[in-house]
Amino acid sequence: MISTYYSDNSTFFVAVDCIIFGFKDKDLHILLTRRPVEPQGGQWSLMGGFMEENESLDQAAEKVLYRYTQQKGIYMEQVKAYGDVNRDTGGRVVSVAFYALVRLEEFDTSLARKFDARWVKIQQLPKLIFDHNRMVEDALTLLRYKTSMQPIIFNFFDKKFTLPALQDLYEAIYQTPIDKRNFRKKIASMQILDKLNIKDKTSSKRGAHYYAFNEKKYQQFIREGKRFSL
Repeated sequence: MISTYYSDNSTFFVAVDCIIFGFKDKDLHILLTRRPVEPQGGQWSLMGGFMEENESLDQAAEKVLYRYTQQKGIYMEQVKAYGDVNRDTGGRVVSVAFYALVRLEEFDTSLARKFDARWVKIQQLPKLIFDHNRMVEDALTLLRYKTSMQPIIFNFFDKKFTLPALQDLYEAIYQTPIDKRNFRKKIASMQILDKLNIKDKTSSKRGAHYYAFNEKKYQQFIREGKRFSL
């Protein structure tokens, strides 16, 4: 039952907008869609929706993410709230942004056709509706900070990855080249990866070994008072 305690106060909408990051072809991408309704119908937009009366912010974000990716258990994190009075020309709307890290190996491309959506390289981001470009900038800033402090980057991969792919992803996130020797030395020093007995031979006959992130080794790493840093 809805309380009437606050009936004398203004009411307005609460929305969630999701900055969905994916990694492919050595570039960081964002999933965008054409806005299906007015105002600004047909313009490029983030994936979003309104929070329902019976759900939390996290549940609303999870609903949006599942609708557009059909993936569960996606790593997501709240970025911040956006509440400028005139930010949405359709009405008074406060939006809370979340960023999410999607495993593109599991992404159903038919969903993109269904929602008139596409993956766009971060450096080729078009003009988006309302304040969505600002949301992307804030999400990317937070992603870079968290990537340097926590092993969230492994959420981009489906269980296994090569070291060249891992370095490509770091370079894509930070938009800067990284020294190969120093990168691998730092990764090896933390001892939180397992080397697998399989190789990726798509780019060379010699191939590159696959690795997997080991959560138990990482937790031991933390218990020893060490700090994840790249």
